[in-house]
Amino acid sequence: MIFAFSLTTFGQATESQKPAGNIIIRDNYSISSTCSAMFLSAKADAQGKPFLYIAAKDGGLKIYSIGTGQKLVAGFTIDSFHSLHVMNLSQADHYLFLALGNHFGSALQSPGMAIIDVKDPTHPLLKSFWQDGSKRGGAGIVEAVGNYAYLGAMKNGLIIFDISDKAKPERISNFIPSINFPDAHPDAKKYNARGMMIVRDLVYLCFDAGGIRIISVADKKNPAELGRYSNPEMNGKPRAYNNIIIDDSIAYVAVDYCGMEVLNIKDPANIKLVSWWNPWNCKAGPLKWFTSNGHCNEIVMDKTNHLVFLSSGKSDLQVADVADPAKPVFKPLYGGTSNNMGTWGVSLSGRNIYLTYICAVIPFYSNWTGVKALRYDVE
Repeated sequence: MIFAFSLTTFGQATESQKPAGNIIIRDNYSISSTCSAMFLSAKADAQGKPFLYIAAKDGGLKIYSIGTGQKLVAGFTIDSFHSLHVMNLSQADHYLFLALGNHFGSALQSPGMAIIDVKDPTHPLLKSFWQDGSKRGGAGIVEAVGNYAYLGAMKNGLIIFDISDKAKPERISNFIPSINFPDAHPDAKKYNARGMMIVRDLVYLCFDAGGIRIISVADKKNPAELGRYSNPEMNGKPRAYNNIIIDDSIAYVAVDYCGMEVLNIKDPANIKLVSWWNPWNCKAGPLKWFTSNGHCNEIVMDKTNHLVFLSSGKSDLQVADVADPAKPVFKPLYGGTSNNMGTWGVSLSGRNIYLTYICAVIPFYSNWTGVKALRYDVE
């Protein structure tokens, strides 16, 4: 199946910021799973090896060869992680970092992290495993930069590790942002460290109902919040800041049933809204979350072509040309609201898109889980 659109409705764009033109998306292949091994995140090997790494929740970590066909070649069951579910993953050099601990529903697990050596993806080595058995809430994301790893431990906030020795990660600090923003009477269950991006010594944290927090980690032992933001138009209504991508001084944020916000983050203490794509009219009422045709969760960017890709739940995939961040142009490029399938994650590797689908009943119904690998071209 092929989908294409032309982006032409822009005002002033510089020579280096011209609209991308025609975007063509093609199906490549798919890998199916089961609801007992639900695919949450799928990322191609960051060093260009023909392998795909999948966080499969209670199905553990799965590693597929994707060079010629798709074949499961290795992985770890959750037995290797004290039964903690694999919720997300990232890669730095030849190491995978796993965010561990179920954060769905009421069966919350401890937050945890594992480091896997994938120098040879067919023979991965478990270098280390960590968990805080005294806490519940699970983990939503983990990123590694240099000798440090940053774990988004949901309601338990941001946990920073020294990973100089991959076999013995050392927890340095745990920073939980205040929940007394933006609501005067917060529901603590809705404040979770879900998504993040690290730029130099700043962590840009998506704190769920708590908006965006910019945290200085120049002193790893004493993180400090420098700025915060939440769209004032959503005051008194449910909100969820899920994931973020940054391009220079502009942040693109997936805000669930409220679409995408574009923020100017040049001054952390004075974050400004540049534009807001709100296609599902999330301001309509407090129950809109249950009936929305889309829920944006993960976000990635092709900076060369000024394209942003969002996993959007019932609506599968949204793509925006952000050559002019003040006037992003969106098009539904793949899937739709009538296929009884919904996405959770999205990642990019070159011109390859990896969409992960989940089993779900609310806020949207989805009866298939797995990964769909797509290819896109820009003309």
